[in-house]
Amino acid sequence: MSNRTVITFGTFDVLHVGHVRVLQRAAELGDRLVVGVSADALNITKKNRAPVFTQDERLEIVGALRVVDAVFVEESLEQKRDYILEHGADVLVMGDDWKGKFDFVSDICEVVYLPRTPSVSTTGLIEHIANNG
Repeated sequence: MSNRTVITFGTFDVLHVGHVRVLQRAAELGDRLVVGVSADALNITKKNRAPVFTQDERLEIVGALRVVDAVFVEESLEQKRDYILEHGADVLVMGDDWKGKFDFVSDICEVVYLPRTPSVSTTGLIEHIANNG
């Protein structure tokens, strides 16, 4: 039986328990976890703000987690299929706020949408810190 590679994507800015939990759950679905960390430019396009931590810092932080086997920079949301093929992924894991949006890759890998951790979000944390700092 071959090893199952799981791939997931995200900004992973201001790392919190929700990030850790989704990465742990993703890792449990296979033997190897590969994480695409969104490029700074992609984040600015997606969220209209730069991340708190640079993409190099976020790559280092995510790559240091024991459940993560490899990290790379995600340059474009439209390249999901390419990234899946490039990394030989058997499973794509995304948060359930993306439900249905990546079903178009189900012909090349299994697609799993995981529920987000309630009441914790990076945006919420950043706003809380800004307002109480």
